[in-house]
Amino acid sequence: MTFTHFRFETDADGVALVAWDSPGRSMNVLTPEVIEEMAGIFEKIATDPAIKGAVIASGKDAFSGGADLAMLKTMGDEYARRARNDGKEAAMAFLADRARQLNLVYRRLETCGKPVAIAIDGACMGGGFELALACHYRIASDSEKTRVGLPEIKVGLFPGGGGTQRVARLLPTPDALQMLLKGDQIKPAVAKKMGLIHDVAPAGEIVQRAKDWVKANPNAKAPWDDPKFKPPSGKVFSPAGMMIWPPANAIYRRETYDNYPAAKAILSSVFEGLQLPMDLALAVESKYFTNILLSKEATAMIRSLFLSMGELNKGVRRPANVPPTNLKKIGILGAGLMGAGIAYVSANAGLEVVLIDREQAAADKGKAYADKVVSGQIAKGRAKTADKEALLARIHATADYAALEGCDFVVEAVFEERGVKAEATRKAQAVLGAGVVFASNTSTLPITSLAETSLKPESFIGVHFFSPVEKMMLVEIIMGEKTDARALATAMDFVRAIRKTPIVVNDCRGFYVNRCVINYMLEAHLMLMEGVPAAMIENVAKMAGLPVGPLALTDETGVDLAWKILKATEADLGEGAIDASQKKLIETMVVKDQRFGRKNGKGFYDYPASGPKSLWPGLKEIAGKALDPDTISVGELKDRFLFPPALEAARCYFEGVVTDPREADVGSILGFGYAPYTGGTLSFIDGMGLKAFVARAEALAASHGPRFAPPERLIEMAEKGETFYGFSSGKPKAA
Repeated sequence: MTFTHFRFETDADGVALVAWDSPGRSMNVLTPEVIEEMAGIFEKIATDPAIKGAVIASGKDAFSGGADLAMLKTMGDEYARRARNDGKEAAMAFLADRARQLNLVYRRLETCGKPVAIAIDGACMGGGFELALACHYRIASDSEKTRVGLPEIKVGLFPGGGGTQRVARLLPTPDALQMLLKGDQIKPAVAKKMGLIHDVAPAGEIVQRAKDWVKANPNAKAPWDDPKFKPPSGKVFSPAGMMIWPPANAIYRRETYDNYPAAKAILSSVFEGLQLPMDLALAVESKYFTNILLSKEATAMIRSLFLSMGELNKGVRRPANVPPTNLKKIGILGAGLMGAGIAYVSANAGLEVVLIDREQAAADKGKAYADKVVSGQIAKGRAKTADKEALLARIHATADYAALEGCDFVVEAVFEERGVKAEATRKAQAVLGAGVVFASNTSTLPITSLAETSLKPESFIGVHFFSPVEKMMLVEIIMGEKTDARALATAMDFVRAIRKTPIVVNDCRGFYVNRCVINYMLEAHLMLMEGVPAAMIENVAKMAGLPVGPLALTDETGVDLAWKILKATEADLGEGAIDASQKKLIETMVVKDQRFGRKNGKGFYDYPASGPKSLWPGLKEIAGKALDPDTISVGELKDRFLFPPALEAARCYFEGVVTDPREADVGSILGFGYAPYTGGTLSFIDGMGLKAFVARAEALAASHGPRFAPPERLIEMAEKGETFYGFSSGKPKAA
C-alpha cells in the first residue's frame, strides 16, 4: 500500500512504524484525505497477521496541530448547501456522519487487538492529541518545544475525536474538566504527572522505546475496555459525584454566562459519557460536536480567531512588491511602561535594542522592566537564567541619542503630547537621517499631523501597542496620508518579528481600536452618572462577554489618560464633541480627587497595598443619584455595551479607517476583548442580521440618544440584505 500523508514500514519483529508527514505542509493537520488514509492504515494494522503492533510518530518538527479548521468551516458550508437543496434532516445526517468519522477511525485503532504506541515530539494538539489518547502507550520527548493539549475551546469548539471521553477516564473529573475548559498547552513532565502520557525521554530515544513497549505488551488494551474499569472519580451519581457536578455547573456559569455553547457541551458530554460504555459515550460526544459545529459562535470564532488571525499573522496586508526587510537593530524612544514593554518583546525576539530616555536613570528603569518580566518567567519555569542574561545583553539603555546609529527601525513611545513627540523625532532623525522608517506609538494623535515634524513623512508610520505589551497580542499599524509602501512593509515585518498580530488602519483621531473601546468606556461612564450601581455596570459587562469591566479597564489605561483625551478632543473639535456628563465624572476624579487609576492606586477602584481591589465608594457622590438595580434591565445594559463598539466599527469601515472585516473583528477581540463568542464587532452585526441590528440600534437611540443611531450606509445594507463579509471586496453580498 502507498500513502501520501504517511510513511509505513514494518520491521523484522512485525512492529509497524507509521510516520505522519503530510507533503507541502509545515505542520501535520487532520483533513478528509488524512483521515481516509488513517482509516486504511489502521485497518491494515488490525487485519494483517504479519503486523504485531504499531508505533505512530511524526516526520516533522511538530507532531500535529490538530484538525484543519478550514475543513470544519467547509463542513458547515456544505451543511448549509445541503439544507437548502435537500432539507435540514438530510443535511444533519450528512454532518453527523462526517463529524463521527474521526471518532470511528480512532476507536478502530484503539480496539484493533494489537498494541499501539505513539512517540510525541513537538506540539501535539487537538485531534493530534486525541489520536495519542486512542493509543495504548504514549511517550513524549523532553524537548522544550513538546506540548500536548486540547485547545478547541479557544475557537468555540470542543474535542470531537474522543477527547472528552478519554480525558475524563484518565483524570479525576475536576482535572479533566479544567483541562477541557481551559485548553492549555501542557508540558511533558506535567502531562506524565497528570497521567495523560506514560513516559518522557530524549527525542532520539522515544521511537525505539515505543517499539520496545509494543514488543513487551502484546495484549495491551485501553483501560476503559477492561470490564473492571472504574473512572478515577467514581460514578457520576454518587456522593463523590455530587460533590463535583453542582460546583462544576456553577463555575461554568460564573465563567461563561452561557455565552459559549461549547463549554456547556463539554460539561454535558462528560456528564453523560461517564455513565455509558465507551462506544456509546463516543456517540454522545459526536452528537454534541455536530451541534456545536453548527453554532453561530463556533462559526464566528473559527473565522476570526483561526482563519482571519492566521491570514493576518502571515502578512496578508503586507505590500507584496516590497522586498523583505532584515531588521537587526531597533531604537525605542521613551523607556516608560510602553517603551519598556516594546523593548522587552523586541529583545525577546532576538533584536538588538537601543532604549533611550531623557535621563540614564529612566532608561535603566525601562531595562529593569525586562529583567522583572523574564525573572517572573524563570520563577514559573518558562525561561532559564541564560535566556535572561542573553535578553538583557541585547538591550542598551542610554540617554544618548547618538547610540541610535545603525538602527534599522525606530519606535517613538514617549509621552502622549505633540511637543514631546516632535522633540524626540527631531533628535532621533538628526542621528539617523530621513532614510530610516520612523514609527510613533500613539493612542489617539493622528499620524499625519505627527509626521509633519519628520524629515520624510513617507517613512513615518504609526504603531499602536496595547498595555501590557508583553501580554497583548495586537499592534495597530496606522497609515498617514503620505506613508508609503516601504514604511508599511517595514512596520509589518517588525510586528511579525516580535510575534504580534498586525492590523492596518488609516489615519484618524483614535484610529480604529480606541474609537471602539472609548465608546465602550463612555457608555459605562454615562451609566454611572445615570445612577446605575458601579458593581452592576462591571458585572453586566462581563455577562455581555467582555473580559474586563469598563471601569476597571479605564483604571488600567489611566483615568488621567481619559482626561487628556477628553481635553484634546474638546480643544480640537469643540464642546459638542464630548459628553458633558462624562466630562464632569472624569474631571472630578482626576483634577479634584487625584484618582488616576491603577498607576497611583486609586481610580474607579481602590488598590490597597495588600488585598483585592474594591470599587471606590465616592462614585455615588459624583453621580448624585442611585437607581434601584431591580428596576434596571440587564438585557438593556448588555446591549448598551455591545452596540456602541459595533456601531463605531461600522462607522470606521464606511469611513475607510478599517478596510477589511477581518481586521475589524480580530482587532476588536485582541485589542480590548470584544465578546470573542461573537467573532468581533462586524461579525456581531452580521451574526445578528443587519435588519435586526438596525432595528435594535434605532430603539436604543430612541431611549438613550443619537450615539446609537445606525449609519445611513448600514441601513441601506440592511434593506438590501447585504453583509460585511460579502462587502469586503467593495461588492456587498446578499445574506
